[in-house]
Amino acid sequence: MKLPSFAVKAVLFDLDGTLVDSAPDLALAVERMRAARQLPALPLEGYRPHASSGARGMIQVAFGVPPADPAYEALKREFLSHYEQCLLQHTRCFDGVDELVDTLAKGQMPWGIVTNKAQRLTDPVLAGLPTLSGAGAVVCGDTTPWPKPHPEPLREAARRLGVSPGACIYVGDDERDILAGREAGMFTVAARYGYLGVGGETGHWGADAEVLSPLQVLKLLQLP
Repeated sequence: MKLPSFAVKAVLFDLDGTLVDSAPDLALAVERMRAARQLPALPLEGYRPHASSGARGMIQVAFGVPPADPAYEALKREFLSHYEQCLLQHTRCFDGVDELVDTLAKGQMPWGIVTNKAQRLTDPVLAGLPTLSGAGAVVCGDTTPWPKPHPEPLREAARRLGVSPGACIYVGDDERDILAGREAGMFTVAARYGYLGVGGETGHWGADAEVLSPLQVLKLLQLP
């Protein structure tokens, strides 16, 4: 495990697949769409690797329809309507996240969330998970003109926390998290316990470090 070679002043996290396990509710939303079309249910494990991609990933698995397909936008609207109704039915913080953010707070280490999830979906999830109420900055997919892998959402989070991007680490479970973090000049950490995408291989992402659990982030920071 490679430790940062600088004094870390803030920690930023992706949301879905890094702090929270939202795959069951994302899958539930798209499974309601399949049921309405009298299609058989698909297993959750088929959806999990795609959960960090949100609507795009769920629709691809459930219907084989990519964003370039003319039918995609209507399916996306339908999916988001279903998802808004089941945001917190099964979504929970990953094991260890409670202790992680509590230790960050006790160590007076600012932390924030940078997600591609739209604000209208992010706010209810955070409101329903009190563990995450201590986030000093929350930047959503529609907070800036560009979602990840563009670095601007991460830079905006650093600005809101009042720290330099170069003094931050960013933890995420998708390759675009690492790409955005690297471009922003942050120390990047791949969350190998998350969704990871098809294949689950992180070696080519170029992350500075990897963790197998949320609590391993504390080891990177050398916090007890």
